[in-house]
Amino acid sequence: MTDQATLGGGGTAPLAARMRPRNLDEVVGQQHLLRPGSPLRRLADANAKNTAGTSVILWGPPGCGKTTIAQALAGSGKRRFVQLSAISAGVKDVRKVMDDALRERDFYEEQTVLFLDEIHRFTKAQQDALLPGVEQGWVTLVAATTENPSFSVISPLLSRSLLLTLRPLEDQDLGELIDRSITASQGLDGAVRIEPEARAAIIRLASGDARRALTTLEASASGAQADSREVITAEDVEGASDQALLRYDQNGDEHYDVVSAFIKSIRGSDPDAAIHYLARMIVAGEDPRFIARRLVVHAAEDIGMADPQALLIAEAAASAVQFIGMPEGRIPLAEATIYLATAPKSNSTIAAIDTAIAEVKAGGIGRVPPPLRDAHYAGAKQLGHGKGYRYPHDYPSGVVGQQYLPDPLIGREYYQPTELGWEREISPRLEKLRRITRDR
Repeated sequence: MTDQATLGGGGTAPLAARMRPRNLDEVVGQQHLLRPGSPLRRLADANAKNTAGTSVILWGPPGCGKTTIAQALAGSGKRRFVQLSAISAGVKDVRKVMDDALRERDFYEEQTVLFLDEIHRFTKAQQDALLPGVEQGWVTLVAATTENPSFSVISPLLSRSLLLTLRPLEDQDLGELIDRSITASQGLDGAVRIEPEARAAIIRLASGDARRALTTLEASASGAQADSREVITAEDVEGASDQALLRYDQNGDEHYDVVSAFIKSIRGSDPDAAIHYLARMIVAGEDPRFIARRLVVHAAEDIGMADPQALLIAEAAASAVQFIGMPEGRIPLAEATIYLATAPKSNSTIAAIDTAIAEVKAGGIGRVPPPLRDAHYAGAKQLGHGKGYRYPHDYPSGVVGQQYLPDPLIGREYYQPTELGWEREISPRLEKLRRITRDR
């Protein structure tokens, strides 16, 4: 393996560390948070008013720039930067930072920026220790988390901070970062070039993670130079990442083909095929929230009332993915996929609502029957609203004959249950209900 120093002018530090931006203008991606006048821009402006002590919580996936932004904020103006990791720091460490920050402010008029990485790992007591300094403005807290702050950060701290959501880097952002790292003097300093296929492979495997992209690039460059080559190939990237390079473009045909095959395999009740396509999406770096959304839609559209539990399972998987993130999120996604693939199928729900919507759009509405109209406001009873309404709980079976549909739609039956799954139980009950409610 070629020594790190031969790959550029940045010394032996990892490429991701050498390429870390020094200010917000050098940050790649997150433009929705870096526009002129944005909270981050104001915090970075040492001359801006009403920003001293303003704390922020940066929520986003790994490698999206949380640490980079924190250090950029600290580097702007005359600010003292202190970094703690929730993995190793305790209440004693937090209190020391607060005491030092108060002293620095009172004696030297120097603002302290406290960057707390992985705040979700702090206990409630540890987070409570942050409150005095945040409330009094002794420190500007910049906390980073990969987990939903609504679940992992205490409410008093959350309410006193700006919550900023960072996104996985876009492909063009990663491409810009790769190109910059190859040519920059602190990066690889032009020691190697990269083939378009290799560049695309790194972007694909990085899945929006800048650190992963630069780590793969550095290892690929080392592999190329070990063979006395100056060009990084797709084979170098594959060897460096130890993963097969999938043909999967998140914006291209292969993306839509795999997603389509995933849903059709679930609809077709083939859990093995569905799991295969799920694995392809996960390995290729598909957004797990996108997968979860497709599962929720499928549960309602293609399973529906044949197994009402399917929607709850899909929703639980979506919530779990949001809560625990990846790679652990692959497990509830797989569980939901298998459940949905093996569940009985019925599209009666979507058929019912689509038929009703089409009829409403075509003018099939009519007035609400008088007994069903709201009778709670003054003068409603004089208009006959609610008159003649039969309260179902006053009847032994809890069901009573009564007109619910408007006059033009009397007798209409939108919902047609199948004989599959739980709908086998619904069909006879629904027939009895319709006989009673419609006085058949």
